[in-house]
Amino acid sequence: MEKEVATFGGGCFWCLEAVFEETRGVLDVVNGYAGGEIKNPTYEQVCSGATGHAEVVQIMFDPKIISYEALLKIFWLIHDPTTLNRQGNDIGTQYRSVIFYHSEEQKEKAESSIKTFSSKFINPIVTELKPLKTFYTAEAYHQDYFRNNPNQGYCTFVVSPKVQHFKHVYQELVK
Repeated sequence: MEKEVATFGGGCFWCLEAVFEETRGVLDVVNGYAGGEIKNPTYEQVCSGATGHAEVVQIMFDPKIISYEALLKIFWLIHDPTTLNRQGNDIGTQYRSVIFYHSEEQKEKAESSIKTFSSKFINPIVTELKPLKTFYTAEAYHQDYFRNNPNQGYCTFVVSPKVQHFKHVYQELVK
């Protein structure tokens, strides 16, 4: 089986992970950190905003089942790419909208997607587009967070509505 990797940041990684885990063709989703200079950062360090890292998800997917472009389409749906360093009440550079590409082909597809989706938003897209240098896996308690903690307050009021919205809008992409 062929496997590719995509890495996105769009606010709290729990939200992105929960949606992409429900996506057909996605084999695995890992929460982590990328884009900063500190090696092996902890959640507490990243939350301080001083590391330069963003909370991200690394998505392993089968391109024969779902395309990188379709993953980007979901990415635009489940966060606000027009707010700089913020998603709702989550504020700081660690919550920035960012696409870390793994190849020149992904870079070109992301650039095209940004152009396509720019017309869908009132405000300009502020999503960063950068090559992935290093990905650090987040602590174990962050993995499968929504699945393991569906009744936790943040999950109930923030994560669950995003998952439901995705399932409603992109029914054909749901597992």
